Amino acid sequence: MDPQLPNAHDIFPHIRIVLGMVIGLGVTRLLSGVARIVQHPGQYRLYPVHLAWVASVLLMLVHFWWWEFGLFQIENWTFGKYLFIIFYAVTLFLLCALLFPDSMLDYTSYEDFFYSRRAWFFGLLAATYLLDVIDTLLKGPEHFAHFGGEYLIRTPVFVALCVIAIPLRDRRFHIAFVAGALVYQISFILRLFDTIV
Repeated sequence: MDPQLPNAHDIFPHIRIVLGMVIGLGVTRLLSGVARIVQHPGQYRLYPVHLAWVASVLLMLVHFWWWEFGLFQIENWTFGKYLFIIFYAVTLFLLCALLFPDSMLDYTSYEDFFYSRRAWFFGLLAATYLLDVIDTLLKGPEHFAHFGGEYLIRTPVFVALCVIAIPLRDRRFHIAFVAGALVYQISFILRLFDTIV
């Protein structure tokens, strides 16, 4: 191998830096939104479902940074793979932006805001589940097989729930969805991602 050419293990840290910047922007957006609530608690009425999705997306970002270490296994990096990973990270950032807008002047509460933007939010959330399948396949068949049949059930179920959530404003459904998603997300991480290798 030509010593002048970088190998896959030299390329990955370079890509991880860009991922870190995009994910860092998303984390900043969420934490700034939470800080704004703490600073001005009476400015807009809070909505528990909105706050639960904030917690879920924050956990998703932290988990994304953890599980993307698996990209270290990719031996042949292409611009297409790089572009896909950046697109995935940007999708996660947009989820954060949809939870905390630049201005709340057009809304009476976080509940009003959340439901007015639910089509965008759940559309992007469904996209992240589908992007995760491609991301998992990029890491190789062994990595994909590690998740077993559960992964093949989990993805279509969550995508279907997102599709149902888009037109539906029923509070009970949204409470059950976010509560179930959070519990499952924590369980999934602890069972399958407790260690990085």
